[in-house]
Amino acid sequence: MKNGWTNFLLGYIRVVLNGRGTERFVNECIRNGIPVWKVKRTKEEELSLFVRLKDVHALRPIARKNDCKCHFKERRGIPFLMRKTGRNLGFAIGFVLFLAVLFLLSNMVWSIEIQGAKPETEHLIKKELTRIGVKEGSIQFLIPDADDIQKSLSDRIKAITWVGVKLNGTSYHLKVVEKNEPDKTEYASPGNIVAAKKAVITRMFVSHGKPLVTVNDHVQKGQLLVSGVIGTEKNSKIIASKALVFGETWYKSSVEVPLRTNFNVFSGNNNVKHYITIGSFQLPIWGFNQKEFSSQEKEEDQRYVKFLNWSLPVGYLKETIREKEAVKRLYTPSEARQAGLRIGKSDVLQKIGENGQIIGEKVLHQTNENGKVKMIILYQVIENIAKSTPIVQGD
Repeated sequence: MKNGWTNFLLGYIRVVLNGRGTERFVNECIRNGIPVWKVKRTKEEELSLFVRLKDVHALRPIARKNDCKCHFKERRGIPFLMRKTGRNLGFAIGFVLFLAVLFLLSNMVWSIEIQGAKPETEHLIKKELTRIGVKEGSIQFLIPDADDIQKSLSDRIKAITWVGVKLNGTSYHLKVVEKNEPDKTEYASPGNIVAAKKAVITRMFVSHGKPLVTVNDHVQKGQLLVSGVIGTEKNSKIIASKALVFGETWYKSSVEVPLRTNFNVFSGNNNVKHYITIGSFQLPIWGFNQKEFSSQEKEEDQRYVKFLNWSLPVGYLKETIREKEAVKRLYTPSEARQAGLRIGKSDVLQKIGENGQIIGEKVLHQTNENGKVKMIILYQVIENIAKSTPIVQGD
């Protein structure tokens, strides 16, 4: 019989027939649409066969008609298992509760291990993990995935450079790389301070060393600004120079801004679908009657049910579909010029650091060709030009 699973769900019975009309019994069952299978002759005038549970009541009239007797030997399938379970209801309920608790415990977070972090950084990490719901006793299905945890920690804790998040069974393992900020021992060895680039000195703060230039002096790249040799010619001493020397310098920036730009952005509309997955089969359980977007991007979050240390092929899938739309940005030449100035300014500020400042800008050249505004911009800035160099014997 090919429908083995169906028969098991509905129940089936092994029947033993005795009598002279056993063959006629089988033939009449087939004529009446009663399936029989695994028909075997066990003795003379005795047959063994299987029938469905729902066809049992139709057998006795056929047996009497064909001078046979039916004996029901084996009962198989879900209905008989349920009947046996009913006799041992307490045991069955206990067994089901045991499995439920075991599944629940297998899908909880039991420990969080953090490696490579200082105690104060580890405290900040645990505090952030608790904020996003990752803590001992949490259900794994209800907390963010490893990528989201990693992004949250990297964005909110400035003391770490990188963090790796891995889930092993019921434990989260985090490996942390902290930012190395060595003690600031400026100019630990004897040294001079020279100009890092051509500039006009605007202000100086010398704490150690002998200044050799003054405010408003024009200096060239590599020129000595503060000497590490102090004292008289006969009684000199070599030290590590320390100073901040700010100078007026210039940066030239080339910027191109297209007047027309096409790009894709998310509209903010999204569909969320939920599935129960069994192997490659997906059973929709929520959100499957939503309209489709003409342009979209799909994001999947797959979680698998765990039993002890095994990952079962049964799980939960959350599918987020975000709508994308094409946007055209049009600039007038005047608007493109302003955008170019902002781009160039941002680029220069990254180069001069947080202590630098822009005090002036001038567009040296501007053209409008091939749908683009091209500019060459000169920026006047104030920045620290001090650069430490060691004092070599003989200097």
